[in-house]
Amino acid sequence: MHRAEWTVAGQVQVADGDVRSESIVAAAPDTGLSSTEAARRLRVDGPNAAATPPRRHLAARVVHQLSDPLVALLLAAAVVTTVLRDYPDTAVILLVVAVNTAIGVVQEVRADRAIAALDQLAAPTARVIRDGRDAVLPATELVRGDLVRVESGDVVPADLLLHDASRLHLDESALTGESVPVSRAAGEEASAGTVVTTGRAAGTVVRTGAASALGRIATLAATTRPAATPLQRRLAALGRILGLAAVALSGLVFAIGVLSGRPLVDMAVTAVSLVVAAVPESLPAVVTLALALGARRMAAARAIPRRLHAVETLGSVTVIASDKTGTLTEGRMAVQSAVTGDGERFGVTGSGYAPHGTVHRDGTPVAVPDELRRLARAGLLCNDATLAPPTEERPRWGAVGDPLEAALVAFAARCGLDPQTTRNAWPRVAEHPFDQQLRRMTTVHRSCDRRYLVVCKGAPENVLTTPLLDADADELAGLTAAAHRLAGDGLRVLAVAAALVDAPPADLAHPEGLRPVGLVAVGDPLRAGAPDIADGFADAGVRLVLVTGDHPATAAAIAGQLGLWADGDPVVRGDDGDPAEAPAAARVFARTQPEQKLDIIAGLQSRGHVVAMTGDGVNDAPALRRADIGVAMGGGTEVARQAADLVLVDDDLSTVATAIGEGRRIYDNIRRFLRYALSGGVAEIAVMLLGPLFGLPVPLLPAQILWINLLTHGVPGVALGAEPAEPGTLRRVPRSPQESVLGAGLGRQILVGGALIAAVTLGAGVLAAHWDRPWQSVIFIVLGLTQLGVALAVRAPRPGGQRRGNLALPLAVAASALLQVAGVLLPPLRELLGTEVLGVTELLACAAVSVLPGLVLRLTRRTPDTDLSTFTPSVSEADSEVEKEM
Repeated sequence: MHRAEWTVAGQVQVADGDVRSESIVAAAPDTGLSSTEAARRLRVDGPNAAATPPRRHLAARVVHQLSDPLVALLLAAAVVTTVLRDYPDTAVILLVVAVNTAIGVVQEVRADRAIAALDQLAAPTARVIRDGRDAVLPATELVRGDLVRVESGDVVPADLLLHDASRLHLDESALTGESVPVSRAAGEEASAGTVVTTGRAAGTVVRTGAASALGRIATLAATTRPAATPLQRRLAALGRILGLAAVALSGLVFAIGVLSGRPLVDMAVTAVSLVVAAVPESLPAVVTLALALGARRMAAARAIPRRLHAVETLGSVTVIASDKTGTLTEGRMAVQSAVTGDGERFGVTGSGYAPHGTVHRDGTPVAVPDELRRLARAGLLCNDATLAPPTEERPRWGAVGDPLEAALVAFAARCGLDPQTTRNAWPRVAEHPFDQQLRRMTTVHRSCDRRYLVVCKGAPENVLTTPLLDADADELAGLTAAAHRLAGDGLRVLAVAAALVDAPPADLAHPEGLRPVGLVAVGDPLRAGAPDIADGFADAGVRLVLVTGDHPATAAAIAGQLGLWADGDPVVRGDDGDPAEAPAAARVFARTQPEQKLDIIAGLQSRGHVVAMTGDGVNDAPALRRADIGVAMGGGTEVARQAADLVLVDDDLSTVATAIGEGRRIYDNIRRFLRYALSGGVAEIAVMLLGPLFGLPVPLLPAQILWINLLTHGVPGVALGAEPAEPGTLRRVPRSPQESVLGAGLGRQILVGGALIAAVTLGAGVLAAHWDRPWQSVIFIVLGLTQLGVALAVRAPRPGGQRRGNLALPLAVAASALLQVAGVLLPPLRELLGTEVLGVTELLACAAVSVLPGLVLRLTRRTPDTDLSTFTPSVSEADSEVEKEM
C-alpha cells in the first residue's frame, strides 16, 4: 500500500550558524514517522538537547577548592613556615591542603553526578505521532520531520512548522523578553522553549537541539555558573568571619609576645598555629556532601529537587497549599455517576482509564439508554484527550492529555462508543478552548448531513445558565440541585450541553440556544493514608491548606475526609471576594483561579509563613515561582515542572513530608559538623592562648595542630554529614529561615564543648609536665582523641530498638584515632610532627581522660522525642547506600 508523504520546504539553521535549504520529509499527519525512520534520524542529527555546560576539568576543580578563603589561610600559613625554614610544618600544612582538596574534589564530582541524574529524572516529554499512534516520548528523542502535538500548558519541545493551530497563543518571553502572548497560525513557526498559554496545535519538527531557537540561546548561556545557595552563602560568610577573627587574634598574640620579649620566630610559629587552629577547612566538603546526599535521598523518595536551595529551604516550610487532584487523590479519574438531561441518574463502574466497565441504575446493570449515550458522545467530542493502551513498561491504561478529559473518553467507551470512530464521524471544525474565566469549553463538529453539532462542557454554574441554554427554570433548577448533590458526595461535576444547528455560532465563547445533555460526576479516590497526611504535617508544625477549583461543596466534602474541615468552618470562594483577605484559620479555598493563588501565597507570607505551593497547570507557574518552594506534579504540564523547585514524580503529597524531613536532616547535619569542628577549634585556640599561663610555652606546633585537624575535620567530619535523621525530626516546629546558622543555642554548645576539650587537654598537659613527661606529646594525643570522642557524642540519636546507624562515622573515628596514636609511635611521623614517644601506660591514660568531654556531652544531651509515627521519612535504604559509598 502506498503511504502518502508530504514535504515542507524551509530553511534549517544548524548549530554552526550556517543556513541551508533542505526539504524535511515527514509522514502523513495521520501516521507520523515510523520508529525505524525516527531512530535513523536520531543517529544522524543527535538528541534534541541544548548544549550542556562544559565539564569542569580536574585542574579547574582543584583551583576552585584552593580559592576557598579557609584554604587560602592555610596556604598563607605554609608560606610563613617556609620563610621561617620550618619545613616539617610546611610539609604537614601542604599535606592537609592536599587531603582536603582531594575530599572536596571527590564530593564535588559526586554532587555534579547526582544533579545530572536528577536532571534526567525530570527531563521534559513531548506528545508525538509515531507509527500512526499518539505516544509520549522524552523530548530529547524528537527528530526533524516528527509530528508533534501541543496544547495549553506545554513547552514547545523543538522548532515546529505548524500545519494545524486552533486559537494558539504562545508566551515567547523566554526568547524575546516580551511578556504578552502572541498568536500563531498554521504555516507559521513555533519556537522551542515557548509556552502554549491557550489553544492547541500540531506541527512538524524543523530544527532540534542546538540548532533550535532555544538551543542557540542555551549554547550562549552554557558557560553561566550556577549561583550558590543561601545556606552556602551564609556558611561562606561564616568562613570569612572565622578567618578574619583568626588572623586578628594571631596578630594580637604575636604583637603581645614580641613586645614582652619573646623570640620573634617562636611568636611567628605561635601565630601560625593559632590561624591553623581556627580554620574548619573541611566545611565546604561537608556542605557539598550534605546537599548532594540530600538531593539523592529526595530523588529516591520520588521527589526531584530542581534547585539545590529547595533541599535546605524545605526544612523551614510552615504552610503547604495543595491542590486536590493527583496529590491527595490517586490521580486516576473516572466517571462514577451521570445524570441525563431528563434527570435520570446512572452509576458507572470500571478500573482507572480502561475502556471497559458497566452502567447501572440503583445497583442493577442496565443497557445504555440513548440519552446516556448522547451525553457520553458529547463529552467525548468536546475533548482533547486520548487513552494509551497498556505496554510492557506501563501495565495499565493511561491518559494522554488532561486526566479529567481522559476519564470522559473512558466513560464513552464504557457506554459502547468507539472513541476514534466517533471522532472521525464528527470531525471538529472549530473550538473555543477551555477558558479559566468562563470555566467552560466549546467545540463545533460537522455532521454527515452537513449540519453542525455545538457542544459545551464546563462548571455547572457556568453552563446551566441562560441564554447559553434553551431550558425552562424547572429544568435548570433540577439539574443544578443534582449537581449540588453530586458535589456533596465529593465528586467533581461537569455540565454538558449541545445542539444541532445549521451554522456554527458567531461567538464560540458565548454560544446560545443549546439544550442540556446532562451531568457527569468524576471521582478520584483519596490516596491510601491521605486522611493521615494533614495530621502528620501538623505534627511537623506544617499546616496543610486545600486550594482547588472545585465546587465549594466538593472541596468541603474532600477536606472533611482529610480532617481539614468541619461543619461551621469557613470555605473561601475565589469567585466571591478576594482570597487574600481570607480568615487566618481558613484551610479550604474553592473555585480558585490559578492567578488567585498568588494572592493566597502573598497573604500567607505576609503573616510570616514559609509557603510551599503545589501546581500542575501553565497558569500555576507564577504561583510556583512566588512560593518559597514551588512543588510541581510529575504528571502536570512542562511549564509547571520548569517553574518549580521540587517535582513530585508520583504526584503524592505525602512525599513532601519525606522531603521536609530530608531538608531538616541536612540542616541538622551541617549544624552538627559546625558544633563538632568549631568546638575543636575553640579548644585549640584556648589551649594555645592559656597554655603559657600554666607553664606550657608552646603547647602545640603548627604541624601537630594541622595533623589533628586533618584527622578530626577530614573523614570523620564528612561522615557526620551522612548522619540519619533524628527521632522526632517531623515532630518539631520548623526553623525560621532568618535564623543564624549558629542560632538556637548552637553558639553556646560550641563554647561549652570547646571549654570541656580545652580543660581536659590542659589538665593532662599540666600533669605530664609536673611528672616530667613529654607534655607536648600528651597534649597532642589528648586534644586529638577528645575531639574524636566529641564526634561520637554529637552524632544523631537512634530510635529505640534500632541498632544500625551511620557505620561510616565510627569507622572513620577509629581510623583517625589509630593515625593519631601513630603520630607518637612511628619514627617518621614523630620526626615530621616533632613529637616524642609515649609508653603504653601513658597512652592508656590519655585515652581514658579523652573520653570525659564526650561522655559529659552525651549524658547532658536532651533526650529527643522517640515516639515516631509512620509519617516519619524512611531513609534506611538511602543510608545503606551512603555507607556503601563511604
